[in-house]
Amino acid sequence: MARRKIAVIGVGKIAQDQHLPVIDASPDFELAATVSTRGIGHGDVPVFRTPAELYNAMPEIGLVSICTPPGIRHAYVREALDAGKDVMMEKPPTTTISELDDLIAHAARLDRVLFQTWHSQFNAAVDRTRTLLAEQGVQAARIDWRESVRKWHPGQDWVWEPGGFGVCDPGINAFSIFTKVMPFPVFVQSARLTFPANRQTPVDVEITFKSGQPHKPEMSCGFNWLEESGEIWTIAFTTGTGSQIKLERGGRTLRVDGEIVLEHGDAEYAGIYDRFADLLDARQSEVDAAPLRLMSDVFLMGARENGPDFEW
Repeated sequence: MARRKIAVIGVGKIAQDQHLPVIDASPDFELAATVSTRGIGHGDVPVFRTPAELYNAMPEIGLVSICTPPGIRHAYVREALDAGKDVMMEKPPTTTISELDDLIAHAARLDRVLFQTWHSQFNAAVDRTRTLLAEQGVQAARIDWRESVRKWHPGQDWVWEPGGFGVCDPGINAFSIFTKVMPFPVFVQSARLTFPANRQTPVDVEITFKSGQPHKPEMSCGFNWLEESGEIWTIAFTTGTGSQIKLERGGRTLRVDGEIVLEHGDAEYAGIYDRFADLLDARQSEVDAAPLRLMSDVFLMGARENGPDFEW
């Protein structure tokens, strides 16, 4: 079968590091164009400044992967759906739950495929953890998600603006795993958000969770965006049977009682595009709003603290 032609809208770091190389290697998709306000292309495909220019010039392209910052995503996705396109969205999907709900309903009205991606969910170690926790239960959980904003978002001031999420942008990756593997619903009990005095989004967050479970498991989380010693992307669980389960490397390594039982490389974005192909074949949308809902509750329940100024 011929590969499906797809355009990538928004050619920032994540598109250049992940989406474009994965599309190049994909048996299901062929890059047909890019949209970049800065005029960034890939190979010899056409480059457009706006989605409208793309849709007018190449109406035959039926698929778009939207990799812009979340602040403009609602408008871009709606525009694509109205133009008759099936849409893949990067994470976080939108800046508000209301916007995401609107996109879900709009795609359904127009009978278009809408796929909201959470790349960290596409790991075999995550799936194995979900199975183990379903069998053994959860007595305690701790998330530690620490990285360097200077490494992962160099010079990208939008992450510090309202709607940019701050450290909760990488932190929502942890929530996408957490909400997928937990065998019962989890809620925010309290949160402390530390903001640089000269910025509008948090650089450090500490969260306490609660649940409706009668055994009252202890669950907490910490995000930090000034970690310069290397990435710390871990979620640790004590199960109901006393086992220690730990996901490391953003969900690519699984340890049980200290022993590695599953470890693999980075195939998250290849898995995302494989899933998109399956959804297109089935003409079925897939949107998991749970990580965004939980993160929204962090901001609703969060106490603000001011920290030192941040400068690049």
